[in-house]
Order: sequence, then structure tokens, then C-alpha cells
Amino acid sequence: MSTPLFESHQLTKDFGGLRAVNELSFHVNEGEIFGLIGPNGSGKTTVFNLINGYYPITSGHIRFQGHTLNGLPTWKICKLGIGRTFQIVKPLRRMTVLENVMTAAFNHTESVARSREKAMEVLDFCGLADRKDESARGLPLGHRKRLEIARALATGPKLLLLDETMAGLTPQEQADGVALIRRIRDSGITVIIVEHIMRVIMSLCDRLLCINYGQRIAEGSPEEVANHPAVIEAYLGKD
Repeated sequence: MSTPLFESHQLTKDFGGLRAVNELSFHVNEGEIFGLIGPNGSGKTTVFNLINGYYPITSGHIRFQGHTLNGLPTWKICKLGIGRTFQIVKPLRRMTVLENVMTAAFNHTESVARSREKAMEVLDFCGLADRKDESARGLPLGHRKRLEIARALATGPKLLLLDETMAGLTPQEQADGVALIRRIRDSGITVIIVEHIMRVIMSLCDRLLCINYGQRIAEGSPEEVANHPAVIEAYLGKD
């Protein structure tokens, strides 16, 4: 059996007296689209913040391609090949779309020419090449979401963390987003996605992990997790 691309073991995060993530263990195989779901406040984004070094880990450990990530700063984790998006997109508003993506491409090059070349490749991949010279601040929400993905891709990730990239989008934009994420996986990038829109999760993911109060409550195929009694109770209550 091959070694997973990513593993967390007994991952725990405390904020004072609050335990946001509680001894959470899971793995992600290379080439998967892996979904992380749970009710609001269940700890999903906190898990992402632990993976990419935004928060220090209280206990447990994270391994990626044989590297232990505990204690590494975010820039080193990005250099190792983990990129991410954020729930609230914040492009560099005084820069163009192209310049926004170029700043991310400098993660793996010091050449302006190469960063521009990489940025254009990513913008074309994400369907934003025709907007390269527009101000990032003027983009509609759907395009700002794509720009967020483009910036993450420009860092050259092997593992991409997508945090609610579909929130606020129209049904057509969601369908286009699903197609883009599939293309990302098909290009050789493994994906962990946090998303509340169930039709998106069910259509995209190979496996799902549902957490509540920072703890695992179910893991398996989308159908298995969606029909798990503990998952139904977490979302809808006992009644």
C-alpha cells in the first residue's frame, strides 16, 4: 500500500479553554479530491490554518510527503508544496489581475519574466487571461474567487486547500467551479476542499470526512457520510 501524500495524527488545537480541534487523524492520498465537511463552527477552517502553519499546533503532528510540518512557518510550508485559498477573498486591490498572480509565482522563481509566464499560464487555465490587465478590485465575486484559486495555483502546489470557493456563486458559476477543480486534480494536484454546498461536495469528492466540535464523526464515500446517523444529527439535530 502506498504512503499517503498527507497525514494528520491526533491533531489538536486549543485556544485557551476552548478545544477547536480534538485529536483529529486522517489521511489524503495522492490524486484525491478529499472533502472536509461539518456544521458551522465545527473546526474546518481551523484545520486548514493548522495545515498551512497559520496557527501553531497544540499537540499531534502533520506530515506531508514525508516532511513533518509542526513548527514550520507558512512560507516554508508553501515552498514544500501546499497552497490554499481563504473564505474571504482579498486580492491586492491596487494591482492588476496579472500582477496579483505574479506575486504568488515568486514562491518558486526570482525571475520577473518567469513569474509573468507562470502567471499567464495559470490565468489561462482558470479562464481569466482576458482580464489580466483589469484592476483586481473591480472583478465580480465569481472572478475574484477564480483569482484566489489562480494565486494559490501559481505557488506551484502539490496539495491545494480550497476553503469555501463556491460560497455566494450562482448555480452556473458553481458548475464552472466544479469543472475547474476537476481540471486541477487532473493536472496532478491533490485537493482538500471545505464546502457547505452539498451538491458540490457530493459530485466532486472521492472521500469525505465530517467533523463536529473538532472531532471526527464519520469518514467514507460521499454517500456513506451523507447517510451516517451522526452526520444527520450534527446538521439537523436529533429530532
